[in-house]
Amino acid sequence: MRNIRFFQSIQAKLIIIYLLMIMIAMQLIAVYFTQTLEASLKRDFIDNMNSTAMLLAQYAENYLVENQSQDAVKGSGSEREPKRTYADLNQVVNSLFASMQAEIQVIDANGLVVTTSLETNKSVIGSKNTQTEVTRALQGIKENQRTFTDAGGVRKLVIAKPVGSGTKYIGAVYIVSSMEDVYITLNRINRFFITGTLIALAMTAVLGVMLSATITNPIKALTKQAGRVAEGRFDEKVLIMGQDELGQLGQAFNFMMERLQEALTLNEEEKEKLASILANMNDGLIASDDNGRVILINRRAKQLLKVNEDTTFGMPLAELLGITPDIARQLEASEDHTTLLQYSHEEEDPLSVRVTYTTLHSKGRGAAGTIAVLQDVTGQEKLEQSRREFVANVSHELRTPLTTIKSYLEALEDGALEDPQLAGKFVGVAHNETERMIRLVNDLLQLSRLDSRRVTIAKDKTDVTEMLEEVADRFSFQLEQRRIAIDVEVEPGVRSILLDRDRIDQVLDNLVSNAIKYTPEGGHIVIHGGCPDEARLEVSVQDDGIGIPRKDLSRIFERFYRVDKARSRSMGGTGLGLSIAREIVKAHGGSIQLESELGQGTKVTFTLPYHHEEAVL
Repeated sequence: MRNIRFFQSIQAKLIIIYLLMIMIAMQLIAVYFTQTLEASLKRDFIDNMNSTAMLLAQYAENYLVENQSQDAVKGSGSEREPKRTYADLNQVVNSLFASMQAEIQVIDANGLVVTTSLETNKSVIGSKNTQTEVTRALQGIKENQRTFTDAGGVRKLVIAKPVGSGTKYIGAVYIVSSMEDVYITLNRINRFFITGTLIALAMTAVLGVMLSATITNPIKALTKQAGRVAEGRFDEKVLIMGQDELGQLGQAFNFMMERLQEALTLNEEEKEKLASILANMNDGLIASDDNGRVILINRRAKQLLKVNEDTTFGMPLAELLGITPDIARQLEASEDHTTLLQYSHEEEDPLSVRVTYTTLHSKGRGAAGTIAVLQDVTGQEKLEQSRREFVANVSHELRTPLTTIKSYLEALEDGALEDPQLAGKFVGVAHNETERMIRLVNDLLQLSRLDSRRVTIAKDKTDVTEMLEEVADRFSFQLEQRRIAIDVEVEPGVRSILLDRDRIDQVLDNLVSNAIKYTPEGGHIVIHGGCPDEARLEVSVQDDGIGIPRKDLSRIFERFYRVDKARSRSMGGTGLGLSIAREIVKAHGGSIQLESELGQGTKVTFTLPYHHEEAVL
């Protein structure tokens, strides 16, 4: 799992939250405290300056009164010196208020400065102070103050108080005091506050790391374990660090992990079972999603369609089956959902495949996909076709002699019976047709017994040479009539074999009879016996007759199949001889095959196995 950066973690977020809360709280406290402290210091400073101005006004009143009275006396011609001069007042002001960082001026009723506390500002004595506050104070207005910032950036307070009482005001006291000490004090307190805030934030950060770890460590453990579970690892459990909510969450997670492991194990088992069933089922299965794209195909379906799994995924289902989308939609919409498809592959017989469509439905989504089941019904179709052909052939084979017999009997009824020569001929034809039907029925019964395994194979030790020579002797009369030569060839070392002599004689009689039928006069037939290996006896009947076309070779052992139907029937054949021969040879555990070229002749070969006890002899 990719590591989470620290500043993206919950621990960092918790620490940041703590710090922000502390910072906000400290800022609110700082703003309130600073504003309150500033207002208090300003108020105390202003009150102190007002008190000083009031005190100075009371003290300077006597000096102003006495000097203004002396000025009046001088105007009347008296030259008596006043006891309290402005020089005395200036000295008192300098001595008493020198410690104050302020300029103090005493102004008479005419607005003239009579004294100042600044030695450097003695030049203003005797000049008129035109400040608004002074003018207001000389008018008897007591509340005259303002703050300003001088050119040097120093914040100052201006206060002017009237001197006198009642309705007569004889002067004013004018004070300009610097407020820098107040702001220096505020700045010092703010620095202390900021320092305390930073220390608090640092301690909060340390404590936040320690305390948040108690919350984030269990969460990290849960996250790490969740990553292991996502990767399929269930071997570890979450360590429970307490009984709080996180501890309960860890216990619930461990329980959930156990149940999830059980569910996944069960799901894997079911998945393996389903995969095994799908892989080994005899029917092909193809699944598609809701867009009709193939998402699953089993081994049997790939065999039937001759496709590669890698190329089928994502292919439209209809395209894979070789049908049009319209036909696919009709199958999904119809009640039957089944169709029969034909597939032809190179060098293989055509396949008949029954396709059954099943639409999968999902709750709330409708159609969620399609399942197509493919069943190979080639054998069933061939069996059904053989059954239909068998019924048709039997019906045809029986109808022809029955029709002949009926027509000849009707002819006898109509008067042919009165003609002995003609009647005998008609009766002979009816007799031959009856014999033909009897042979057909007997052959059918024999095939039925062979198919149902109800024929008992009674094996006896048989000399192969003797058996083959007797076959040639049985057909000697027919061979002489058609002037066909026959040779019996038995290789040296051919041993006696256990077999049902009557059944094998029937096979040999059928093969030799067919060879005689389809070999022209003056032809040649060879009966050969040999052992290609110690475990098998091989017997062949070869002629140089008319042969069989290549297109008919694959069907020559089918029941009622004739290459030349008219000629075969005229020769008395039922079309079941080779089928019976094949079943008899198979009942002995052997095999039979036919080789032929049109106009070159035919060779039929069958092999019979030697049993273990025969090989020992």
